[in-house]
Amino acid sequence: MSYAIGIDLGGTNIKYGLADHSGNILFESIRPTYLPGSSVYDNIGNSISEVKAFAASRELDIAGIGIGVPAIIDNGLVTGCFTNLPELEGMALGGRLEEQTGIRVWVDNDANLMGLAEWKYGAARGVSDAIFLTVGTGIGGAMVLNGQLYAGFRGRGAELGHIVVQAEGGYPCGCGGRGCLEAHASVKALIEDYLGNPHPVLPENINGSLIVARYLAGEAAALLAMNRHFDWLAAGVAGLINIFGPQMVIIGGGISESGEFYIREVSSRALARAMKETSVNTVIKAAQLGNKAGFLGAAGLVFSTFGGK
Repeated sequence: MSYAIGIDLGGTNIKYGLADHSGNILFESIRPTYLPGSSVYDNIGNSISEVKAFAASRELDIAGIGIGVPAIIDNGLVTGCFTNLPELEGMALGGRLEEQTGIRVWVDNDANLMGLAEWKYGAARGVSDAIFLTVGTGIGGAMVLNGQLYAGFRGRGAELGHIVVQAEGGYPCGCGGRGCLEAHASVKALIEDYLGNPHPVLPENINGSLIVARYLAGEAAALLAMNRHFDWLAAGVAGLINIFGPQMVIIGGGISESGEFYIREVSSRALARAMKETSVNTVIKAAQLGNKAGFLGAAGLVFSTFGGK
C-alpha cells in the first residue's frame, strides 16, 4: 500500500498529514504559515520533511504530495493569491517542490480539495453530483459533476462564493464586485450585519460563535442578523440547485458546526426557493471532516490523479 502527503496551505496556518487511499490518517500536524526567518516556501518544505521522516521511520511508501492553496492554479502556476500569500504569486509550486523532494506533486485550489475530501471520504461519499460550500471569513466552493471534480477552464471556475445574489445595491466584495454571496452570507458579513456597519478590522470579542449563542438565547439583534444570514445563504444555495440539480449540497466551515438547527434553517429556506423539479433529488447536509478536509482532500488528489492504492 502507498500513502500520500496532504498539505492545506492557509494564510495563517499550514495543516498537513499522511493518509492512505481510504482516508485513514496516520500522521497530522499544524504549523504557522509565516515564521520569523523563514519563507512560506521553506515552511511548506519543512512540513513535507516532517511527514517524510515519519513515513521513513515506519517504512511507508509515499506515492505523492498534494497541496491545497487558496489560489487559482493555471497550467501549474499559482495565481490570484497576492493578498494572502504574495510570495507564491506566479510560482510553479508543484514543479519546484518536485525538484526539491524527488516526489510527484499535485497542486489545486484549497476549496476544491475540501470538496474532494467530503466526496471521497466524508458526507458525499458515493454521490456522483454534489456542491460544496465552506462558510467562513469568506465563502469557498467546489463542484463534483458526474463523478469528476470540476473547476472550469484552466481551473478558473467554481468560485461559488462569488455568484451574485443581490444585483441592485449589493454589498462590495473583496473580489472587486458587488452583491456576491460571500459579501452577504460569510461569517465576516454576519458579524458586520450584527454590529450594524462594515468594519475594516473585525473586533476580536465578536465572532460567529458568539452571535450564534446569542441567537439561540433569543437576543433581538442576533435573531435579525442570523435570519438575514440564513436567507442570503439559502438564496445562493437555491440558485446552485437550480443550475446543477445536485444530489447533495454540503455546507462546511466552523459556523456549520453550530448545531443541527443551522443546516435545518438553510435547507428549509433553500428548498423553498429552489424549483421543485431541480431540487427533487437534493439533500442538504453538514460537512463531516471539519478542519481535516483540506489536507485529506490534498492527499486524495494524489490517489484520484494516478489511481494508486
